[in-house]
Amino acid sequence: MQNTKSSHNYYFTLLFLLATQLAFAQKLQQIAFYNAENLFDTIDGPNDDAEFLPAAESNWNSEKYNTKLQHIRKVMESLDMPMIMGVCEIENKTVLSDLIGQDQRYDIVHYESPDARGIDVGMLYRKDLLKLKESGKIRFVLPGDSLPSTRDIVWAHFQYKKEHLYVLVNHWPSRRGGTAESAPRRMAAAQQAASFIDSIQKINPTAKIIFMGDLNDHPQDAGPQLIASKLTPQITKVSNSFGGSYNYKNEWDVLDHIMVSNNAFSGKFQVIKESGQIHVFPYLLTEYKGQIVPNRTYAGTKYLGGYSDHLPVSIQVILHP
Repeated sequence: MQNTKSSHNYYFTLLFLLATQLAFAQKLQQIAFYNAENLFDTIDGPNDDAEFLPAAESNWNSEKYNTKLQHIRKVMESLDMPMIMGVCEIENKTVLSDLIGQDQRYDIVHYESPDARGIDVGMLYRKDLLKLKESGKIRFVLPGDSLPSTRDIVWAHFQYKKEHLYVLVNHWPSRRGGTAESAPRRMAAAQQAASFIDSIQKINPTAKIIFMGDLNDHPQDAGPQLIASKLTPQITKVSNSFGGSYNYKNEWDVLDHIMVSNNAFSGKFQVIKESGQIHVFPYLLTEYKGQIVPNRTYAGTKYLGGYSDHLPVSIQVILHP
């Protein structure tokens, strides 16, 4: 009789633990960022998309476009369908609509930017988990320019329970022309983002802030350091075994960042400290000249059929009831 009772207690405890783990898994969510590497549709639009059309040297066609969408969806699935996913190097809202397809859980935040290459940033979010209160863009003129010519910083204001969350998605100017020569352009973007963060914290000090993006700068550079003086970096060289999210001339480093306000580590919407990861799902990597590198879509105009030249980054969040 005692053995039977002990068995019942054991199975009850086991079921309780399994139920607890299941409930925890249901509340544990990912917030991610991914540079999709030139996610263009195949239609000749008003932007400078000549490089990615069926008649172009790249021979960008519907088959390749659909493969690209399937690849990004696979990344989303591997990330457990993120609650929020910031994206960059996308052509327009249409490609994001095609990406989410029939998945009714997701909605889109997107603004058409004045970028000279015709690429934008955007955001997918789970409308079954978050309520979108408002969204907008930060548009600015770079040093040496007379008109806006770079990607906007796209932001969204969400609500979870009674807590408020602001998310900023960035894609700062490239290093084209030289790292030192182009640094003031990235600093201009950093200053715009920092000013917006300051305004949020002044108007609503309890609001939580998540900043993400491909900054084309490393954590030790001046622009990311400016943001890090206000928010806490979650992605570092130890966030994966390679030491970075991007490989340039066989050197890995962090170009893709997520930073959060300190009040995000507590409350109903709770970021898990030090949960930042640079993901190395095997299909995202390939070997080139004896080196492990990102499995990219193109090398110049040569189609490789991969995923992206960047790796996705993420943090984990617990949604408390």
